[in-house]
Amino acid sequence: MLKRCIQAENRKLHASPIWGLFFALPLISAIYGTFNYLQNLEILKDGWYSLWTQHTLFYSMFFFPAMVAAYAAYLWRLEHLGHNWNLIMASPVRPIDLFLAKFVVVAKLALLTHLFVFLLYAFCGKVFAHFPGFPPMILLAFLLRGAVGALAVIAAQLVLAMVIRSFAIPIFLGLVGGITGLLAGSKGLSLFWPYALMQAGMNANKSNDVLSGGGYILFFFSCIFWLVTMVLVAGMFLKKRDVKA
Repeated sequence: MLKRCIQAENRKLHASPIWGLFFALPLISAIYGTFNYLQNLEILKDGWYSLWTQHTLFYSMFFFPAMVAAYAAYLWRLEHLGHNWNLIMASPVRPIDLFLAKFVVVAKLALLTHLFVFLLYAFCGKVFAHFPGFPPMILLAFLLRGAVGALAVIAAQLVLAMVIRSFAIPIFLGLVGGITGLLAGSKGLSLFWPYALMQAGMNANKSNDVLSGGGYILFFFSCIFWLVTMVLVAGMFLKKRDVKA
């Protein structure tokens, strides 16, 4: 049943306006990051690393949480129409499978978005910043860490979009989450807040690796903890919804 749910969620993406966001927001983020880097060359002197800090700052704090929130709200919009919740609860599909299917689809979109962001970063570094060679391999590790940290944000936004019928409110809360994630990271509390995990994983706006010195274990543990917590919250909500239906 889970496989069929994933296929059904994937069909929602065909000719979807979501693809406009997929291309537009990373482009805007890349423009902001590159412009900010070029305007501060006297301060940002570490080449590829400095450009990475500027690209990932805007992306992880503003654009990614809002984008994931839009992905999640879009996939839940059909369930919020009319009496569709009752129809879903009466179907032979386990409600938690519906949530997990949406999680898989949004995670796939997020991974593709990450890759697109990296391509834009490399392009801007070569064309506008005129860096020699290619981005350091460690930045690919940062990208993969960010993808892992993003899973907690995805699960959190799917829970919000599931509970809140409005399309706009979860997106606003995603933006708030991104800002609070930045504040948590500045206080050294990245591992205690799901919206800070992707920023920590991508080493956003940091000159030194924030996960060095044994931080990897705590980072991955925190990612798993928040992901499992959000899935359990979703399961409890759907179980309660089932009783009401």
